[in-house]
Amino acid sequence: MKTIDLRSDTVTLPAQSMMDAIASAQLGDDVFQEDPTTNELESLAADTMGKEAALLVPSGTMANLVAVLSHCERGSEVILGDQAHTFMYEAGGISAFGGIHSRQLPNQRDGTLKLEDVESAIRQDNVHFPPTRLICLENTHNRCFGMPLTVGYTKSVAQLAGDNGIAVHVDGARIFNAAAALKINVKELTGSVDSVSFCLSKGLSAPVGSLVCGSAEFIAQARRNRKALGGGMRQAGIIAAAGIEALKTMVDRISDDHRNAKILADGIAEIDGLSIDIDTVKTNIVYFSLKRLEIAGEVLVNRMSELGIHFFELSPHTYRLVTHADVDENDMDEALKVFKKVMADL
Repeated sequence: MKTIDLRSDTVTLPAQSMMDAIASAQLGDDVFQEDPTTNELESLAADTMGKEAALLVPSGTMANLVAVLSHCERGSEVILGDQAHTFMYEAGGISAFGGIHSRQLPNQRDGTLKLEDVESAIRQDNVHFPPTRLICLENTHNRCFGMPLTVGYTKSVAQLAGDNGIAVHVDGARIFNAAAALKINVKELTGSVDSVSFCLSKGLSAPVGSLVCGSAEFIAQARRNRKALGGGMRQAGIIAAAGIEALKTMVDRISDDHRNAKILADGIAEIDGLSIDIDTVKTNIVYFSLKRLEIAGEVLVNRMSELGIHFFELSPHTYRLVTHADVDENDMDEALKVFKKVMADL
């Protein structure tokens, strides 16, 4: 029985071309900035995002943490969404390591923050308040159906921030998914913001690593913060080599994941007992619900897993499926067959 793993796009395995690149990578000491392969990746990442410089870090969590620490001082405040990955899933790192206060605003269904909410959340210059230093956006937004934030919205936030002397950071772990969904170059989504991070090991299918991109001055500070957090790596070219290959070969195929997600969504909409809002499926993330609330939510996950289909229940009776490079259209058809069988037997 084949396993179809739809828990996350982080389960992707590196292509053979990435393994070959790793095996032949030229190496040096990256803490001394002497690893040629890492330098090449950082230059490629900066150019791809339209920024002056970039920095390789081990994970997306560290990428966001390094970015926030580089924009903010202790006792300052960052504005972000109440469903943001940085707030929900990064172990409170900005407060634990940076002494930085977070002000959460309600995320809308499309992943945005209302501009009027953001404007009203910016602190007045008053000794009673932590100074607002940063606004964080997430694109695509994981907990908001994988929705892509538009260029227009991003520019509006950046304009508001700039008018108030505040920086904007985009958690762009899946920003290539956003660009693919909007049918634009990724630079259009990053040009107006101060910094952006993106993941190599989700839709791009590299084994590990994320990049933080921004101005040369910002990246110099980010490099210092990466070192303080224990993220400085020596012969990091073995990671960077796969990242270079990923950026060169995997970006254009991301739209395949979106098509497969739509196949899943359309099929789920036809299955009795399941509920889905088709209009929310814009990228590679599919949220759906179990209508039969008398059945414990984990029952569906466990039954499907027994038959080789793996996914998560993210909240009671609400589930997430994520498509990626290691599943194809045939896998979508098989997953839907198993869904129909399991739902008929519940």
